Amino acid sequence: MTIDDQLSPTTRSTVRRGRKRAQTDRHQLYDLLDSCLICHLGIVLDGAPVVLPTGYGRDGDTLYVHGSTGSASLAAATAGAPVSVAVTRVDGIVYARSVFHHSMNYSSAVVHGTATAVTDPAVKLHGLRVLTEHIVPGSWEHTRQPNRKELAATHVLALSLREASVKLRSGPPNDEDDDVAGHREWAGVLPLHQVWGTPEPCPLLPAGRAVPPRIAERPVLGARPDPEMVR
Repeated sequence: MTIDDQLSPTTRSTVRRGRKRAQTDRHQLYDLLDSCLICHLGIVLDGAPVVLPTGYGRDGDTLYVHGSTGSASLAAATAGAPVSVAVTRVDGIVYARSVFHHSMNYSSAVVHGTATAVTDPAVKLHGLRVLTEHIVPGSWEHTRQPNRKELAATHVLALSLREASVKLRSGPPNDEDDDVAGHREWAGVLPLHQVWGTPEPCPLLPAGRAVPPRIAERPVLGARPDPEMVR
C-alpha cells in the first residue's frame, strides 16, 4: 500500500472516540461512498449549523453534490464556507446482554473541506453525469439531459476527498464477562440488508412498456453493476 492509498488524518479528521474502529485504507472510503445514496452536508449559516440530506456522486477523489441556486446553504458553500459531509451505512443491530453494550454494526465517513463551485459548462455536465450515474445508473444516456434553463438553476459543488475519516464496527457484542456467564437471553447480530422492490410504472406510461434491465435487475446497493445491465 502506497501513501496515496491511505487516509492521512488531520486535526479535524482524526477519530478520537473509538479509535480502534478508525480505518486508514482510502479504498474503504470509496467502497462506502459507492454503496450509499444519501449524504448529509453540514455548513454554518448565519451563525447556526445546518445539515442537509442530499444525493451525491463520486469521481475518483472528488465528491459532487448539487442543489438549487436558490438554496442559501449551497450559496454559502459556493462562496467558500467550510463544509462537512457525512455518510453512514448501517449493516446490522447488535443485541447485547446489557443495555450499555447494545450497538450497531456500521460504516461511516466524514469529509471536511471547502467545496468548489463548478461553473465551467463541460465540467458541470460531467459532475451532473457522475451524480446521475451513481443514483440512477444508465439514465444519463436514456433520458433527456439538462437544458440551459435547468443548468442555470442548479448549483454543482465539487469537494475533495483528501481530508476524510472512516470508522466502522463489525462483529458480535462486546459484553462483560460477568454478563456472558450469567445471562440467559439471546445475544448476537441482526443483519440489515437493502434490496430493491418491484418497479412501479408511471401511470402515464403506455400499457405494456417493459421495465429496462438497468432498473429491473439493478444490483443491491454496494454491488458493482454489470456493464451489460446498464442499458
